[in-house]
Amino acid sequence: MKEVEATERKYMKDDVPDFRPGDTVRVDLKIIEGERTRSQSFQGIVIRRRGGGLRETFTVRKISFGVGVERTFPLHSPLISDINVISRGDVRRSKLYYLRDKVGRGARVKEKRYI
Repeated sequence: MKEVEATERKYMKDDVPDFRPGDTVRVDLKIIEGERTRSQSFQGIVIRRRGGGLRETFTVRKISFGVGVERTFPLHSPLISDINVISRGDVRRSKLYYLRDKVGRGARVKEKRYI
């Protein structure tokens, strides 16, 4: 088991910011189209993190033109160039699936206040 962990550690990123479900993040991706590479960002609320180590993933949800869009990203993927935390959310749950049923103001998450 130690050999597997040592091999996985080589591929894990060191510069992953600390974010949790409820936080608003912007994920910058490298999109490969044929021979060209471009950058694309996806900004939304983190509704879950799951797994651990090299297999850890997180799901981001945003509303685009009135339609909810969710995307699941591998945390240590080489196609993710950057993860920026825009705001911290104040939630009590680790999985925010209830946001799928909410629309408009009901789908907002309170921002964490620091005093």
